[in-house]
Amino acid sequence: MTAPRVRVRFAPSPTGPLHMGGVRTALYNFLFARRWGGDFLLRIEDTDQSRFVPGAEAYILEALRWCGIEPDEGGDKGGPCGPYKQSLRGEIYQEAIGRLLASGQAYLAFDTPAEMEAKRTEAEARGEVWQYDAARRGGMRNGLALPQDEVERLLAAGTPHVVRFRMPDDPEEVVVRDLIRGEVRVSTAVLDDKVMMKADGLPTYHFANIVDDHAMGITHVIRGEEWLPSAPLHALLYRAMGWDAPAFAHLPLILKPTGNGKLSKRDGDAGGFPVFPLDWVDPETGKRSPGYREAGYLPEAFLNMLLLLGWSPGDDQELMTLAEAAERFDLERVVKSGARFNPDKARWFNAQHLRQQPKALLVPQLATLLPREAQPTPERCSQLLDMMLERVDFLHEIAQTTWLFQEPTAPDMDLINKRWKSETGEMLRALEAVLANLPQFAAPDVEAAFQGLLTAQGWSMGALMLPFRIVLTGTGGGPSMFDFAAFLGQTETIQRLQSGLARIEALRAQA
Repeated sequence: MTAPRVRVRFAPSPTGPLHMGGVRTALYNFLFARRWGGDFLLRIEDTDQSRFVPGAEAYILEALRWCGIEPDEGGDKGGPCGPYKQSLRGEIYQEAIGRLLASGQAYLAFDTPAEMEAKRTEAEARGEVWQYDAARRGGMRNGLALPQDEVERLLAAGTPHVVRFRMPDDPEEVVVRDLIRGEVRVSTAVLDDKVMMKADGLPTYHFANIVDDHAMGITHVIRGEEWLPSAPLHALLYRAMGWDAPAFAHLPLILKPTGNGKLSKRDGDAGGFPVFPLDWVDPETGKRSPGYREAGYLPEAFLNMLLLLGWSPGDDQELMTLAEAAERFDLERVVKSGARFNPDKARWFNAQHLRQQPKALLVPQLATLLPREAQPTPERCSQLLDMMLERVDFLHEIAQTTWLFQEPTAPDMDLINKRWKSETGEMLRALEAVLANLPQFAAPDVEAAFQGLLTAQGWSMGALMLPFRIVLTGTGGGPSMFDFAAFLGQTETIQRLQSGLARIEALRAQA
């Protein structure tokens, strides 16, 4: 028999910004669909109106668009199984809840929050943990414990009520087969009668989730580990509705860089790294939380980093495009244990992908980042990329290297005091004279003149190269000094040699 077409979904709630862990869930679903020639759906689960955050849904859509994780259905695409927003699917849930009630596998419950809190307090006084379950439902105000005429009276009076799922009266073992973790076994004796429909007529996550997954033909539910405890309930709901359950796969947590626990916004704030794909501005406080896009990350690098946080290709390959990952992705190589996030590794991924970008794409991007005094012509941007691309993790770091465009006024005096010799000044003046007389000032010409001076004077490379670098850049690191001198041009190179040397000698005299 032919296997059904793979259909997976990413179903975020618009309760705030999309965490990078959520992006990884979307990515794994997307790659699984592409690997098996299936469909990737985007569904917005917005039934919890009390936690709705303005702007969160638009943020989710923009974040996925920036990442290149485009749905086949849902979002802006629409599709045959819409609406793809739960708040618009009320009639579907009402029909499904009616089926559960008619079969006796759900019931009406009229208990007030105060009544349930009283029961919980009584149980705690006895040292017990209270939950609304098969053992306790008989002592509550619900359709299983009350006479039918009392239920009808309460309904006629408009008494607020919820619909609860009826766990089996006699405990049984629920077996969920997870594609990553193997068999998960749970006794119904420890499960409560979860609310399926709230008093406001909106379904809970658990009920809407399985109704929508069935209606949309989802074959594989790939979601975060935090939903694993809900899997037995969902399996029972599928059985109660008479539907085949999809395959389940629960992804490992993304762990904080050090210590125990799940990566959180607090960790990002403390460590100075983003945990969201895009900048997020809290609509209540106006506080901005940084995103990977605005921090200068390429979407390819961001996704590559997320890809390997929980999955391995089985070899040493680390750098992968989205298309390459789609060819190789499988759930068998998703790990069970948590995956530790490393912000330094995230920067490394960006540096590697940045260097793989075609120069024709980077030149205009760099031009928009450079200050006006840099004269960001295509030729100069190309020169800068040749000099600096191997030395930065982000494109904006080139633009932020001020000595590329402005003469440094605060040289590294600690380095100077360690490496400056009594003869260094005269050596630099000799170099100035040689460079000032060059008829051509390309990098090979500067290098030949520099080497010729060393040979003629019997000086070592180290004795002159570092001072040359310091007077031109103010620091001890950077690109090839021959390339940099050519980039500055003969006039500015000589000017920086003269003024830089004068500044350093004045500072040393004051020390």
